[in-house]
Formats: sequence, C-alpha cells, structure tokens
Amino acid sequence: MMDMTGRAAVVTGGASGIGAACCTMLAGLGARVAVVDVNHAGAQAVAEGLPGEGHVAAFLDVRDEDAVEALAAKLDAQMGPVSALVTSAGVLQLPQPPEALPMSEWDRVVAVDQRGVWVSCVAWGRRMALRGTGAIVNIASVAGMRALPLHAYSPAKAAVISMTECLATEWGRSGVRVNAVSPGFTLTPALAERFESGERDPGPMQDMTPMGRLVRPEEIAAAVSFLCSDAASAISGVTLPVDGGWLSGPAWTTYAPFPAARGN
Repeated sequence: MMDMTGRAAVVTGGASGIGAACCTMLAGLGARVAVVDVNHAGAQAVAEGLPGEGHVAAFLDVRDEDAVEALAAKLDAQMGPVSALVTSAGVLQLPQPPEALPMSEWDRVVAVDQRGVWVSCVAWGRRMALRGTGAIVNIASVAGMRALPLHAYSPAKAAVISMTECLATEWGRSGVRVNAVSPGFTLTPALAERFESGERDPGPMQDMTPMGRLVRPEEIAAAVSFLCSDAASAISGVTLPVDGGWLSGPAWTTYAPFPAARGN
C-alpha cells in the first residue's frame, strides 16, 4: 500500500539530509516530487537524480509567507494538485545557556523551524482541505520532546508537534491527515560537518541510544513515506519518534548501563 504513483509531493528542505532522503524515497514509490529549498542549486541536483519523471526543483525561503503561497499556487498549476507535503526545511542550533543565546539567533531558529512549518502547512493544507484529501508530515525532533540545552530549537520543535495535533484536528473531517516524525540523532551532512569540525561529539549520542548508533536519513524517509501513503490512512495527529530508542534510554541508565548484545 506504500504506493504514491501518480501523486504530487512537495518536500521543503529537500536539497540535503532528511529532506533529500524523503525526495528519493517518495520518487521511488512513484510520486512526482517538487524539491523545494533555499539552496536552489542543491534542489536541482536532487531533482535531476530522482528516479522517474515529472520532478521539479524550486527556490523557497519558508519564512516568506507570500513566497510560500505563490509557490503553492504555481506547483498546483504545474504538477497538479499536491497530495503530500513534507516540511523538512530547518536550521540547527549550538547548545548555549539562555543568557548567552542572542535573540537574533533565537529569532532565526524559530522563524525557520516553527514559523516556516506553519506557513507551509497553511499554504498547502488549506488547498488539500478544499479538495477533501491530502497528507502532511512535519519533521519535528526528539529535541522537542525532552529537555535539552537548545533553548530555541527545542521549543520550536515542540511547537511543531503541537501544531501537528492542532491541524490534524482542524482538517480531519476535510480528509487531510497531519502527522509528525521526530528524528533522533541523524547522520545528515550538516551533523557530519559538526563532527568533523569538533563542534559536536558523536560519542554521547551513540552511548545514550539503546541501539548504539545514529539514525540514517533513509530510515527517517521510510517513516515519512509510510505516513504520506494510504498504508497510514487512519493515522493522524501522531508524532512518531525514529530515534533508535533514545527517548527511552535516559531513565534506564539511572539504574544500569544498557545491556550488551546477546550472542555474536
């Protein structure tokens, strides 16, 4: 039932990382994909490499409400009615105490990670609601589900989870399903760069994850594609963590280390 043949899908933040993985998997399921990103050259490269036909690339700054609305209208005319939206556009934040976090940085993160998701959902979701069908998957984060020293990013992702529930209820009887996926620590190019620069250490991320490893972008894309497809036809308003068990880990480790692997 994970068949998207003949359907049009839009992925914001589609030029890299989780967004690019979502584009690849949705295209592999038969969708015509609009790869949307502020990095237009990157979006074009992803679109050109997708399997199948009918894919397009488009520049978009999700903070710009008028530009989002204009692109939604343009893609409907160009590709046909969009039946799936994945809001993957986002920016990261370095851990900082609140008294050291500039308001300009807080505003930057919230503008993309919270406002950008909202604006995108409204532009495409209201069209889906009028047609009586559609699926939206917002990329949240486990950072929005636990306390972390990310005082802009974590609250913005928590807001994405709340907005997902609100919109799922608002548009449910209009045939629109709205869900979220909360990735754990995912080995995207952006995170890999931070490992290489020494800004982040992968050790604690792996050590605090019961599966003992980082998540792969294609594993996030698999969950997203499921929620976009008819296989999830009765699922709406949920947030699905894809985190290698990270959310369950800290409580266990207050008693004992994670159990070692059985067998070989």
